[in-house]
Order: sequence, then structure tokens, then C-alpha cells
Amino acid sequence: MPKVAVIGAGSGMFSLSLVKDICLTPGLRGNTITFMDIDADRLGAAFEVCNRYALEAGAALRLEKTTDRRIALEGADFVINTALAEGHDRWRAGWSMAKDRGYRFGGSFHVMHDEAFWINFYQFRLMESILQDMTVQCPDAWYVLVANPVMAGVTYLTGKYPRSKIVGLCHGYRHVYTLTDAMGLDRRDVTYEIPGVNHFVWLTKLRYRGENAFPLVDAWIEKHAQDYWNQCPPSDYLGPKAIDLYRRFRAFPIGDTCTPGGGAWGSWYHTDANTQHLWREDPDDWFDRYFQHTQSVVARVRDAAANPSQPLMSVLGAEPSGETMIPLIESLAKDTPRVLIVDVPNTGSYVPGIPRNFAVEIPALVSGSGIQAIQTDGLPAPLLAHALRDRVAPVEMELDAYANGDYEALLQLVIMDPWTRSESQARDMLDAILGLPYHGEMQDHYRWRVRRAAAV
Repeated sequence: MPKVAVIGAGSGMFSLSLVKDICLTPGLRGNTITFMDIDADRLGAAFEVCNRYALEAGAALRLEKTTDRRIALEGADFVINTALAEGHDRWRAGWSMAKDRGYRFGGSFHVMHDEAFWINFYQFRLMESILQDMTVQCPDAWYVLVANPVMAGVTYLTGKYPRSKIVGLCHGYRHVYTLTDAMGLDRRDVTYEIPGVNHFVWLTKLRYRGENAFPLVDAWIEKHAQDYWNQCPPSDYLGPKAIDLYRRFRAFPIGDTCTPGGGAWGSWYHTDANTQHLWREDPDDWFDRYFQHTQSVVARVRDAAANPSQPLMSVLGAEPSGETMIPLIESLAKDTPRVLIVDVPNTGSYVPGIPRNFAVEIPALVSGSGIQAIQTDGLPAPLLAHALRDRVAPVEMELDAYANGDYEALLQLVIMDPWTRSESQARDMLDAILGLPYHGEMQDHYRWRVRRAAAV
């Protein structure tokens, strides 16, 4: 039976989904799952809850835990990376410094976003170090990237390690069902195409019972959207901003394409507080709710671990989570063919116009033969232009800066941000964040202290 190593299992959120889905997938019972995290307390709580859930579900799983990554990787067939190298406090510390210098949420993918350059730096190092360990401990394993930045991570690693088996996963595409559920459509009769790059994917084809369903979308907007907005929170997946983008481009933004979770594209909806209020957008509130949710998940796992008499199936439910990780593993390990949405290099021009060495988010046939990407018709021309300018070009700049330890290229990345008004503003913000005492590793990588000394 396959062995699955989960790196960053102490987060609770992904490890619970993982164990739930394995327990509810009969073909994968008997697997070995090794949980690994550097935080022993959080790892222990997540392991305890997952172990009890598996026992209640009657799943014959072999669960292990360790704080030693190499032990977790030894002999693994699948390695799932859910880890965040830097905590939320360091996101917010950088955001605060950037806000003081004129940066704001809204299309700011490498500054005012959870994929900020000072977070991505440590994520790239972690992602690559795991892969390097895998070449020794489990060279034939699939490396499944779940933690952000999925798009940049897949692009970087597949370019540098072309022989490795690497795939990225994001659950954002499932918000197509947020739209179709609101419309009252039966999911079993819905088919769709959602091409693009991670956090910039668009519903370009929607069919219901074999018929074009965009007229149904238009009818729902006309008759029901206002009532929906009266009840939904700010920055909702179906909020006024999403509807306006649909009307503008005749493709519907899916998942975090236009929400704060994906960078709150486009910036023109966020120029000031009054404009945001007009469009019912509030990225600060969105992230407050996100942080509260993640904290509540950790607390929920800890509380459940401390209460062994509590039946977990009644608390966590007995329905699949909807995450793609276990269906992907089942398809690859058990040759159970299914079409899944994955992040892979665009080697076959699966999204026309995106560079072939860049990661795209597309449907693929997954089976014992591997992952076979499926050709899409791509994005409408205006959206392709935006994707190249706002998503592809900055990531390519960031990866070039990272690969070469190039401070000036990193500065150019900040200059590309929609809220940069001058080079001095960008340089001041970049130096302020690099100068934080806990960024010594990043300072050395970009030779920041050497550059500063030369400037003085």
C-alpha cells in the first residue's frame, strides 16, 4: 500500500481533510500516513485527532508522526507539502510596513498578499529542500504542492528539476459550485472549463444538462444577485466586483481570482475606501476572518485532542472534504482514472499564450499512467493580456531575482506593483522589510548588507 508523507501536518486543516478522505476512500485503506511538523505540540494534537477519526471510521490506516523530515520521507510514494515556513505574524509585519509607505490591498500580488516576496523566499527554500531530500529518501515519489505559492513553486521546481514528478493543487476551482449552487443547479449535471494560472482562473465554458448555462447566470444576476449581496460578507466570491468582471470580460472569475485570498485583482476596485465600499470590498476584514478561521481550526483540533470521549465523526462529519489530494493519490496509486484540476507546466500550450515553461491550472486525466494535461481553449484575449502582465511577468521577475540573489531584480518586482509610484518608494519599502532582524537569511541571499555598505 502507498505511503503518504504530509509535511506541515500540524496545521490541522489539511491533515484532517486528508485523513477524512482516506478513511472514506475504501481503495486506500491500509495506507501508511506519516505526519511531520517541526511544532511537536501541534503535530501531536493533529495526530491524536486523526488517529481517533480513523479508528471511528473503521479504516485500517497505519498512522505515524515525527518531527524529522527525512524519517517522514523514507520510502514515501507521495509527499504532500502543506507547510508555511513563516508564520502569519510575519505576513502582517511586512504588510504594516508596506501600508505605511503607500501600498494597499488590490492587485498587489507580491507585497500586500499572502504570497509576498518576503514570505515566498522562505517557501521556495522549504519547497526545494524537501525535494532535495526526496531525491535521496524517495526518488520516485510524487511531490504534491498544496501550500502557496503553488504557481511560482511549480514553475520554479519543474524548471530546475525536470525529472521529478511534481504537481500543484488548489481548491479554488471548486467555487464554480458556489455559483451553480446559488443558481439552484444540480452539480451532477454541470460541466465547465476553467483555464488560467493559479489564482487567476476564469469560467469560460459552463453547460447544464448539455446546454450553454451562461444565460442562466445572466438571469440569476438580474433576479437574485441583489438579494444575495444583502446577505453575503464583503469580498464575496459572487459579490458585485465578481459580477462586474463577468460583465466586462464575459468570463466569470472563479475562486480567489478576484478575492483577497488571491491578491484581490484588479486594483481599480480598491483605489480608496469609498471605491471599495461601492463594490462591497473589504480586504482587511477578509483577512481578519481568514486569520480567525485558521486559529479556530487549530483550537478545534487541540480541544478535540484533549477530549478523548468526544465522537469525532459527529463533529467533523463523514462526508468527503472536497479537497483534491486523495482523489489524485487514488487515481495515481490505484489506476482509477478521473479528470482533476491541477497545476502543471504549460509544455503543450494547454492554455494558449501562456509561456510553455510556466505553470498553468487546467484539467488533466489522472490515472496509473500519470497526469495527462487536457487542452483548453484558453482565456479571452483581454484576460490573457492581464494574466501575462499581472501574474506571469511578476512571477518570472521574482524567480529570476531569487535564482540569482539579485537585489535589483527584487526591486524591479516591487516597482511592478500597482501601488508603486516611484523607485524611492519601492526601495524604501524593500529595504525596510529586508532590514528586519529575523530576515538575516534573506539579507545574505540578496547581499543586502553588502549593497547597503557600498551605498554608504
